[in-house]
Formats: sequence, C-alpha cells, structure tokens
Amino acid sequence: MHGGDQGGDGARELRHMASERMRVLQLDVRSEAEVEQALRAVSDSLPDPEQGLWGVVNNAGVASFGDVEFTSLEKYERVAAVNLWGAIRVTKAFLPLVRRARGRVVNVSSMLGRMASPSRSSYCISKFGLEAFTDCLRQEMYRWGVSVVAVEPSNYIAATGILTQEGIEAEAEQMWRTASEAARVDYGEAHFQRQLRQMKAFASSGLGDVAPVLDAVTEALLARWPYARYNPMEARWWLRLQAMTHLPTALADWLYIK
Repeated sequence: MHGGDQGGDGARELRHMASERMRVLQLDVRSEAEVEQALRAVSDSLPDPEQGLWGVVNNAGVASFGDVEFTSLEKYERVAAVNLWGAIRVTKAFLPLVRRARGRVVNVSSMLGRMASPSRSSYCISKFGLEAFTDCLRQEMYRWGVSVVAVEPSNYIAATGILTQEGIEAEAEQMWRTASEAARVDYGEAHFQRQLRQMKAFASSGLGDVAPVLDAVTEALLARWPYARYNPMEARWWLRLQAMTHLPTALADWLYIK
C-alpha cells in the first residue's frame, strides 16, 4: 500500500483480525528499497519459493484533479508515482514468483483508465498507463499461463474517501495561487469556482460499498478462466464507458462532454 496509509485504520483492522493466514506488511510502493524488502519477506514466508506465489493485486492509488493549465508537472509526477510506477515496480519485483506458480496479476485501474474526463488528466494519464501496462503484460504472459487482469471500478469515493471536501479545497487553493497570471485571467475565477463545486459534488457521490470491487478482485484471482477486464460499476457508467470507447470520438464527446 501507499506509504501515506502507515498506521491507518485499514491496517489496524487487518491486524485485529489476528488470522494465522494473513500477514500485514506495509510499504511505500514508490520506494525500490521497500518493495525489495517486501519481496524478501514474502519469499521467506512461502512454504516453497520454488513453487511461486499465486497472486499479486496492485491497489495502491491516489487521486487528484485540475485543468491542464492549473496542474503542475510535480502533480502529474506525484500521481503517476503511485498509480502507475508503483504498480509496475511491485509487479516486476514479484513477477518471477507469480510465473513459477502460473498465477495472477490483478491491477485495480479505473473507468478513467479507458475514458478521459475534463479536470482529471493527472489521474487519467496514470490509469491509462496502467491499462497499457496490463495489456502488454497480459500478452507477454500467455506463454507462461499467467492471467493478467484489469479491474476498472467506477466512482467509489463515498466508500474509499480517496477525495475529501477538505482535500479538494486545499488543492484548489494551491492551484489558484500557483497558476500563471494568464491562466487566472483567461479562465477567470468564476470558471475555477464552478470546477471546484463540481469536484466537491463528485467527491460526495459514488457507491458506498466496495463489495462489487472485492467480488471482481476475488474472481480475478480465483476463477479458472478470469476475464481480462472487470467493470464493477453502475449501469449508467457502464453505458458511458461503452460509448466513449466504441463510438466515433466526436460523437462521444458531443454526448458526454460538450
């Protein structure tokens, strides 16, 4: 998991389960050293490392927002460091063990990994990249009998709290303060405040129960013939995803964006 969760509620809850079949090991997926340390810990815990490890689920993620002209390069890099490079780093470290077991790699992506959205470029870029990595790895792993699966949830902010009202306010304030004079003048504060209200409304929406995502991850790990993609989402988001990925681009943009 991402280092920012150190000592968080999720880790404490898992530890309190006191299951002999579970070991909670926290790490920062941005750190090569911590991933290598985790690999050693997992390898040492396996009954027979030569038989490999059945599955790896890449779920660490951060979210952000902002029009391109208000989004710093540092923000693009920070979001991708967790959502994309973290998943690649963990996968590369554990892949030899997964190959030996002919097991599974499951990457938790997003519907925004296959359809773009205004004000979400930093997040979309990281998830589009994760989708490309997943597809390439899936094709490479056919000969090894390893299944590589993308899970593409819709909006579960209400359940995960990945975006909060307070966090959005703070991020918006920083974006406006550090934006160029040209951007502030040309876009105008009214537009910026409208985007801010939309993001705050989005952060208050979404599904409150992650069970559909957990079900998808479980099937991806355990099904004999898992799908390449799972879409735990409401019907309206599934229809929008199909439209954005199958209709001519101009038509899809006209329907949902313009």
